[in-house]
Amino acid sequence: MWIGLLLFCLAGCGVWPVMPEQRMLAIRDESELPQASIPASLPPETVSQRVPAVVAPTQLSLDEAIRIALANSNVIRVLAGEFAVSSGKTIYDPAISNTAIDEARSVFDPTLGITNNWTRTEQPGAFLNLKDPLGARISGTRIDDYALGIGLAQRNVLGGTTRLDYTDSVSRFQPGLFPLNPQERSALTLSYNQPLLRGAGPAANLAPIVIARINTERSYFQLKDSVQELVRGVIEAYWNVAFAVKDVAARRKQVEVGQEDFDRADAEFRAKRKSGADVAQVRSALFNFRAILIGAEANLLRREAALRNILGLTPTEPERITLTTEPMTTRLEPQWEEIVRLAGERRPDLIELKLIIEADQQTVLLANNLARPQVDGTIFYRWNGLEGRTPTRANLETGPGEFTDWSLGVNFSVPIGLRKDRAGLRRAELIVLRDEANLEQGLHSTLHILAGTLRNLAQYHEQYLAFKEARKASAENLVAQRARYESGLTIYLNVLQALSSLGDAESAEAQALSQYNTELANLERDTGTILETHGVRFFEERYGAIGPLGRCGPARFYPASVVPSENLDRYSNAP
Repeated sequence: MWIGLLLFCLAGCGVWPVMPEQRMLAIRDESELPQASIPASLPPETVSQRVPAVVAPTQLSLDEAIRIALANSNVIRVLAGEFAVSSGKTIYDPAISNTAIDEARSVFDPTLGITNNWTRTEQPGAFLNLKDPLGARISGTRIDDYALGIGLAQRNVLGGTTRLDYTDSVSRFQPGLFPLNPQERSALTLSYNQPLLRGAGPAANLAPIVIARINTERSYFQLKDSVQELVRGVIEAYWNVAFAVKDVAARRKQVEVGQEDFDRADAEFRAKRKSGADVAQVRSALFNFRAILIGAEANLLRREAALRNILGLTPTEPERITLTTEPMTTRLEPQWEEIVRLAGERRPDLIELKLIIEADQQTVLLANNLARPQVDGTIFYRWNGLEGRTPTRANLETGPGEFTDWSLGVNFSVPIGLRKDRAGLRRAELIVLRDEANLEQGLHSTLHILAGTLRNLAQYHEQYLAFKEARKASAENLVAQRARYESGLTIYLNVLQALSSLGDAESAEAQALSQYNTELANLERDTGTILETHGVRFFEERYGAIGPLGRCGPARFYPASVVPSENLDRYSNAP
């Protein structure tokens, strides 16, 4: 009583001998948290602070860029505007999902259990004693027991469970005289329990394994989808840099021509052949061109940073990058029926939707099985044995199979109405309908995506051809306007307009060609064939881990990661 009162008082005062309550936020200081250092890198280059070239520029082809990105793709990055961000997928995801298959299979593994218990029981009891003046006495019998239990059980794909149990118990009694002391009881029991409705049948019992396999496939295709977006993003970032380089060249040419015109106009002004207004007009145009050039150079730095980011490189490297792959200029005429067929077969997002429906069907099978009464057939047979030492010190034991037990029965239980299980079945069936609708929507969206990509291809190629002719015409117009200006037949404004038109046409031509080549990659992405067309495959890395024999046995090899391989050369490079 006193011990119970003490524990009650300790609990009431908040002083407990096991673990105290957590009544405050235990937040560690930032310096105490696990540390992770950001990789060292050089300061970024800006339009006002150029980083001097330490070594010769690196020649980078588009195929090499894709290889670098694939080699640095433990976490898959995707291009988001001028930045590359994590897709949330890693090369380890399919292997992690694959472990669920063994977890689902484990229910069919045999289970071995061994128990050893030593027990002493000594309870006092009151007995009448007529010879004692008090008329009663307190006495008791001490029993020392040793119990051994060995059990082996295994569940089969039909849902039944087979058990083999052996028990052995040795008891010693004192004080007193007993028929057998010590005495040993043993029993060997073989039993089998088989569900007949709920939980019965290979389909229902193997469904969790099938679902785990489907989820592993889903994880693989999610990874493949992310890698496809990575490759597409590398191509887009590459052509964005190619456009930015040509845009800077066009704008720098405008500045150079404007500088020449300004120097000439200033010299003529000093020679009293030009007015101050003429010089001011040329000077204004020159500084406008310089401002446009600064914007183009800043855009080039951002595009180069995005390319480095998606390649997995630091923001700045000692080497500069020189692109060597030439963009495609010929018109591609894809066949509508072919690209629709490829998209329906190869797009990872559509494949994932199909796998979801396949998993839903297994879930319906499970829910339908659960919406049944519990009817189990049971049977067991037990061999009992007893041996011990008699008061005369003789050993006495039963014969083999002399004492046996058996039982045979059918057990039935069911919740009246099966409300919960019927609701689960309805939910599973409705989820199938929902996911089938999602697949229909995915197919519908794919058609519109493909149609939009084909329209973009035609638009960008036609714009490229138009801007190409505009560039040629602008170059001829600039030559003509400069000749007329130098002859005094026109004002400088016409030269300025011609120079602006030439720079804009060159920039627009480069941008349209970059968009056209990016759209070609988008078409491959939309049909789900971008990895195959670039020769990219996946291979499974394996590692040693704990095996069936535990830490005492040898390690076994299991999937560690699914890594994208290098791509084959596809693009032609500049000579």
